[in-house]
Amino acid sequence: MTDDSERDDHGGAADGSGESAPDASGESAPGPDRSARVDRLVGELTREEKLRFVRGAVDPRGTATGYVPGVERLGIPEFRLVDGPLGVRAEGERATAFPASLALAATFDPSLAREQGAAMAREATAHGQDALLAPGVNLIRVPHCGRNFEYFSEDPHLAARLAAGVVDGIQGEDVVATVKHYVANNQERNRTEVSAAVDERTLRELYLPAFRAAVEAGVGSVMTAYNRVNGTHMSDHRRLVTDVLKGEWGFDGYVVSDWYGLETTVGAANAGLDLEMPGVTSRELHGPTADEEGEGDGDGDADVDWSSLDGVPDGTHAGLFGEPLAAAIDDGAVPASRLDDMVARLLGAMERTGHLDGDRGEGALDTPEHRDLAHRIAARGTVLLENDGVLPLADGADVAVIGPNVHEPTLGGGGSSETTPFRSVGPVAGIESRTAGAVTVARGVEEIEDQSLFDLLPFVGEDGDDADEGDAATADATADASAPSIDEAVAAAEAADVAVVFVRDATTEARDREDLRLPGDQDALVEAVAAATDRTVVVVTSGGPVELPWRDDVAAILEAWYPGQAHGDAIASVLYGDRDPGGRLPVTFAPEDDYPATDGTQYPGVDDVATYSEGVFVGYRHFDAAGIEPTYPFGHGESYAAFRYGDAELEGDDRLDGDAELEGVTVRVTVENVAARPGREVVQAYVRPPDPPEGIDRPPRALAGVATVEIPAGASRTVEVDLDERTLARYDPDDGWTTDPGTYVVEVGRSSRDVRTTVSFER
Repeated sequence: MTDDSERDDHGGAADGSGESAPDASGESAPGPDRSARVDRLVGELTREEKLRFVRGAVDPRGTATGYVPGVERLGIPEFRLVDGPLGVRAEGERATAFPASLALAATFDPSLAREQGAAMAREATAHGQDALLAPGVNLIRVPHCGRNFEYFSEDPHLAARLAAGVVDGIQGEDVVATVKHYVANNQERNRTEVSAAVDERTLRELYLPAFRAAVEAGVGSVMTAYNRVNGTHMSDHRRLVTDVLKGEWGFDGYVVSDWYGLETTVGAANAGLDLEMPGVTSRELHGPTADEEGEGDGDGDADVDWSSLDGVPDGTHAGLFGEPLAAAIDDGAVPASRLDDMVARLLGAMERTGHLDGDRGEGALDTPEHRDLAHRIAARGTVLLENDGVLPLADGADVAVIGPNVHEPTLGGGGSSETTPFRSVGPVAGIESRTAGAVTVARGVEEIEDQSLFDLLPFVGEDGDDADEGDAATADATADASAPSIDEAVAAAEAADVAVVFVRDATTEARDREDLRLPGDQDALVEAVAAATDRTVVVVTSGGPVELPWRDDVAAILEAWYPGQAHGDAIASVLYGDRDPGGRLPVTFAPEDDYPATDGTQYPGVDDVATYSEGVFVGYRHFDAAGIEPTYPFGHGESYAAFRYGDAELEGDDRLDGDAELEGVTVRVTVENVAARPGREVVQAYVRPPDPPEGIDRPPRALAGVATVEIPAGASRTVEVDLDERTLARYDPDDGWTTDPGTYVVEVGRSSRDVRTTVSFER
């Protein structure tokens, strides 16, 4: 079966090169549905006012990440955009620090994503911000990416469901959500120049679904990525921005550049980019660089060798939608109608979220509900990788809390998602407040230092406003501590009933990890403690997969990702069994050399080109097709309970004949908790397709649906999992979405490798 609505009928190159030219109007995609009010405002704005409305300016309050001035004479208010994937990052302000997006994804629960989106939107409103630069939905292609903690999954279905949930939550609170980074921004190394050489099928099946889901959920804005796709920078990529995003999908919001991510004036305007950010140079925003102060030469940060700063965009490359755009319109290179469309799209997004009316509420900040939500997500996203019975801990057990950073919470990775909370709890404080037993603390090895994009920026001085506010607190917490030693940690472990070792990595925007090993001497620390006591529990806080060479020597392993402000309390609630570890892996754990993109041409690329030759075989799709046993498979996660699955059956299977859509069809299964304690199960449904036509490879299975359920001890629940039609189909560049005839097997179970029951149907 083919779906012609998904064909590329817009004249673009089939490989996504974006080489098509604009027609006489400058638009190949229809404009958004405009209200009479927006049409009137566009007609009343002068051209100078319109040009000011499509590029950022300096925020007079100094709190926004991006700022668009209003037009007072027409009653158009200012518009502020703020960073927000893990919580609101308004300059100099505090907000709830939610767990990393990867932790949210590990809950496999779109309803929690919706709750977090709504909470972040309320906090944005409380800070006087109008648009959140969230969520980030890029697929996890390589485990090294320094920004994986901001993303959802290696699986497009799971990423799409979480993206839709966050967007729905944000937009439902009258704040504009900004889905990013469109598209194929799958590495931070050389991110401003690298070109993703990726075929159309792979784009459609893996890298575009989460963005499409965001559009279908009503997202108000899409941010283009820094990278190129098949040779064309995304800000200039007319086929993907105008033809696919605005044309095929009907996106009616505005497209904004990543900060300093605009490459050309004419190319970007005709490609469909609507708003340049930040629109002014880094010097205008932040003042002179540290080595320029006092020089007074007026050259600003033009003296900085920006090309030497890998992953950092050129802070002088701004203002392309100012005078250069006016000149391009005068020359006829950009149609005047394109400028009107840019303005109308931003005004339309403002109108739909109530910003033009000025009657929005006050929002809410650091409420008990938001604190509880941050705690729930952190606990629910914690994945129990291994457990030989040592967990949950007994209330009165004497515990040795060991690790280089045990006094501080892991709030997140570095970069634009950094959030400064009102309150936070580290592991030691969380365990001490929960246990009735004695707690001894030993760091064991030197502290693992955070990494941050802001440490790489030349305009951020040591004493500048952008300095990490957490540095002082961290220094205070460890200033009086004696030099750590592994011997001290071993002694503490031997004297306690159980040793809980906290290990972590350190990742940031603009930098990829060199390898998947834990930094410093943490592996040696775990090995020494494990040799000293067979009751060793390891808690990993990481921005993605890490290698665990000691996993066979310890009693239990928890993956906690970056838990945010509730780190200590959340992990204590899981350690002591107050909450069942409900998390499942949204990304495969495996040895570094077993992942698909291991050749240098694939990652990090050669001559600024990363070749996606693995195609659709990313994550568990690769491991299944190659017959490689991962360390921990996608979807894996143990529970303190135990579950028995009944036979699966299809509901609505009368819709499965012929060319009928799969919409409304679910798989139903009874799940029984056979343990003496309550538990949370994540029921996963994968579809195994029939053999495709000759010459076409398909992954052995693909996630098609998920449902989460709490089941009391000894009880059973009938669980219904909706199936995703697009998971059954493959994308054909000529025929669009195509469902091959044959037998489809639905595999229902606890992970991609733990199938408990199956049911099949014919198409």
